[in-house]
Amino acid sequence: MASHRKPRSRIPAPLTGHSRRTAVGFTTAALASVTLLSQSANAAPADPKPAAQSIEKVKEKVDTLYHQAETATQRYNAAKERTEQQRGKVDKLLDSVAQRTEKLNEARRTLGTYAAAQYRDGGMARSAATLLFSNDPQDVFDQSHLMDRMTGRQKQAVDDFQTQRTKAAKERGKAAESLASLTASQKQLKVQKKTVQDKLTEARRLLANLTAKEKARLAAIEKKKAEEARRKAAALAEKQRQEAAARKKQQEQNGDSGSGSTAPSAPANSSKAAQAIAFAKAQLGKPYVWGATGPSSFDCSGLTQAAWKSAGISLPRTTWDQVKAGTRVSTSQLQPGDLVFFYDDISHVGLYIGDGMMIHAPKPGDVVKKAPITEMPIYGSVRPS
Repeated sequence: MASHRKPRSRIPAPLTGHSRRTAVGFTTAALASVTLLSQSANAAPADPKPAAQSIEKVKEKVDTLYHQAETATQRYNAAKERTEQQRGKVDKLLDSVAQRTEKLNEARRTLGTYAAAQYRDGGMARSAATLLFSNDPQDVFDQSHLMDRMTGRQKQAVDDFQTQRTKAAKERGKAAESLASLTASQKQLKVQKKTVQDKLTEARRLLANLTAKEKARLAAIEKKKAEEARRKAAALAEKQRQEAAARKKQQEQNGDSGSGSTAPSAPANSSKAAQAIAFAKAQLGKPYVWGATGPSSFDCSGLTQAAWKSAGISLPRTTWDQVKAGTRVSTSQLQPGDLVFFYDDISHVGLYIGDGMMIHAPKPGDVVKKAPITEMPIYGSVRPS
């Protein structure tokens, strides 16, 4: 007898709760894997431009930090100069207070001698003697009956005591004010020092995090920038020569009267300018150190100050004061020895040596070097006098 078996159904049996959850989980995981693979494929670096742009941003950030550090350095220099000046003033005032105190003590001793003698002789009541040594010597003068009984020398002793006491109080007041000012300058000095250090630390951190390839890319960018600055400097030097020739020709046509020229006359201190340049050249290769004025290291204004000091001309300490120390000249009329200032905040300075070039102390990690004046935005120029 043949057996009748039902054919197997191709329709899957309904999923139980457990099997349904397992299937859903598997499907979700599969979809997630496909999505991740798709994202990885799309994220594959096919264009080096993003990395290059990143380096440009790093360079911009580092340059900004160095600029901010240099501005803070000038504030530090100013605070340091004020601190040193205030400290010298305080020392003088304290010496003056000591001398005045000695004179006061001498006047007090003289007055005491007269008071003791009067008291022994019965010519002065105990209350009068006490009055002479009261906190307010003016009380002495209010007691006319007491003053009438004093001799001329005794009255002079009282006058001297009053004068010395007033002067001593005034000197102590000045010393107290100067000490308070010194304390404020020292606090400001500390704040500016920390600002400089923080900016430089951040710049160093950014540079330290670069890979070897990124550092090479950064060096290439800086080299390209330097080459462009040299081309601009050469063009500037040529323009200066042409304008100088035109001025000379104009002067000759005007019979050397100079009436047809608006250019300042040749610097009378050209020999001193040569000395300043010679000094600056002797410093080439020495490290930049913020706040330094030599002899082994310099910051930008420390170098220009030291260079002109070697020629017998004293310049202020900061760029903000140096820009006021002399005659303003245009860029086209620069002469060797002139000071060239940079950026809108006048935070950097270099010593012009001709042909569009200068000697300057650039930034931390660098050394005193020659460079085109066109590598930074020029604020203006001054001829020291």
